[in-house]
Amino acid sequence: MNFILIAVIVLGAIGLIAAIVLFAASKKFAVYEDPRIAQVGELLPGANCGGCGFPGCSGMADALVKGADVGSIDGLSCPVGGAETMGKVADLLGMAIANSEPMVAVVRCNGTCEHRVKIAEYAGLRTCAAMHACGAGETACGFGCLGCGDCEAACHFGAIKVNPETGIPEVDEEKCTSCGACVKACPRGIIELRKKGPKGRRVFVSCVNKDKGPAAMKACAVSCIGCGKCEKECPFGAITVENNLAYIDFEKCRLCRKCEKVCPKHAIVAVNFPAPKPKPEEERKEETV
Repeated sequence: MNFILIAVIVLGAIGLIAAIVLFAASKKFAVYEDPRIAQVGELLPGANCGGCGFPGCSGMADALVKGADVGSIDGLSCPVGGAETMGKVADLLGMAIANSEPMVAVVRCNGTCEHRVKIAEYAGLRTCAAMHACGAGETACGFGCLGCGDCEAACHFGAIKVNPETGIPEVDEEKCTSCGACVKACPRGIIELRKKGPKGRRVFVSCVNKDKGPAAMKACAVSCIGCGKCEKECPFGAITVENNLAYIDFEKCRLCRKCEKVCPKHAIVAVNFPAPKPKPEEERKEETV
């Protein structure tokens, strides 16, 4: 009986000592977490898409709280939650935040099946990354969309889908959160985040082909040939031509569409503009004379 009692006392003493050691260690090595991080995390959408540049919404919440501590959260933005969510976060942290213009993913390739001739048959793994690693793909254009849908698979919001008839991804701008997942997934860099624009209107060069004119024309009927006509026509200096390819700076573009009219290859695309009004009969007669 004495042996049992001694064993119980010894075990109890060991347990008490262990508890004291663990308590002391928990106090000494405790990691303090600002309660505001959890509060901000509850306001964020929880998509964990990484579009903010941080590893998930918890990382974004931590960055926002740290930014508030140093006096500014400008430059931090949740593309999924948008201005409404960021406004709630700013109110919680007692900060002011600059309004940022909404962005949208844009597919800079118009090389549909109609415009690009298929010259090879790919029989490997059906992903854009794998096809790109093997070479130019199934057409003569080594820059354009491969159409395997890596961007579609990467989108958590169902905002981008490959059109089976054209072979080109199409973006649903109502669903697009500008998280940038599709941009990262495209091995050829043809998807870009651009300003959504007033009333959703945008003008951009729908081509990334950097080949010289003759080679570009041979690869695709609507490729940019770097002729520079759009650059000369733009009154706002929004267009530059580098490496045989024109690019429109959306920060400078005023949506005048003069560049679209002078492009000989129809490589410049204008989105969400109203259809042009039909010309009066007299004007049409004058043009034919």
